[in-house]
Amino acid sequence: MGSTRARIAIDAMGGDHAPGEIVAGALRAREELGVEVLLVGDPHRVEAALQHHSSAASLEIVPAEGTVEMGEEPLSSLKRKPKASINVAMELVKQKQADAVVSAGHSGAAMAAALLRLGRLKGIDRPAIGAVFPTLIAGKPVIVLDVGANVDCRPKFLEQFAVMGSVYSEYVLGVPEPKVGLLNIGEEECKGNELALRAHQLLQENAHISFIGNAEGRDVLSGRFDVIVCDGFVGNVLLKFAEAIGEVALQILREELPQGMHGKLGTSLLKPNLKRIKQRMDHAEHGGGLLLGVDGVCIISHGSSQAPSIFNAIRLAREAVDNRVSERIQASYTRQKSAVSSQQGED
Repeated sequence: MGSTRARIAIDAMGGDHAPGEIVAGALRAREELGVEVLLVGDPHRVEAALQHHSSAASLEIVPAEGTVEMGEEPLSSLKRKPKASINVAMELVKQKQADAVVSAGHSGAAMAAALLRLGRLKGIDRPAIGAVFPTLIAGKPVIVLDVGANVDCRPKFLEQFAVMGSVYSEYVLGVPEPKVGLLNIGEEECKGNELALRAHQLLQENAHISFIGNAEGRDVLSGRFDVIVCDGFVGNVLLKFAEAIGEVALQILREELPQGMHGKLGTSLLKPNLKRIKQRMDHAEHGGGLLLGVDGVCIISHGSSQAPSIFNAIRLAREAVDNRVSERIQASYTRQKSAVSSQQGED
């Protein structure tokens, strides 16, 4: 692409607070992360949002017409609106004019546009959304996938999720030999429904991942696992519940710590600690989920995302681009397939 800086296409019209908060997060990312940002959307509305910022000079706007609304069916809407902002943003990646897409718009539309425009990596049956959670061990996050792309899964899908999650954990999160767990209702191999039982066997037999067994709900944030796989129905419930727990905990801290004179003094002294607590617990600090398994980098952010969340989503995109996540997933799967073919030939 002729540049060492990541170029991120931002769906400026996607989300509850578009384009104002999207633009604000993109500008901050350009200044602090050193990325190039392409704001995709209605030029008049984007320019109006840019007028509130003194650092908006020379920012590139890519025109688009309309967006896919939350209540619309994704696939038919994308076909009916070829110049919708998410379509245009994905096309920029397809044409190598951008390295990644970030969108806080209709998540189903973002996934469908990624599949239509970018396509799946070879050998990957279903892309998955990976979400990074904090754990009880400071500095040791866990990636959970899928958290919403695939409501119904086959066992081999979960096996592929484990491979993709392991690549992300190793190369982006810096975990050597990531430990993989299968979300289940018990630790024993015999526990779970048919999907869990069959997936457990596939994961156990896969020599290219470090599968250490089932993970119960209480294990997700324990720090024992680096990668946890599940179907998108369970994963999405888990994601939304974790977000709510984080918000409740932060609200309790805000309400209880300032009580009385001693509390106010203590709160003042604890401000640096409270900031770190917020960074570990607040879902806005994580930016969104990475759509793994498509031939490109796509970050799907929360529909309610404001500037800090958009900034962190762009940070996630840059990390995925810099660490060549898609290429590494493809290489890992190719090596795995080659090894299986060789073994079958020997047999």
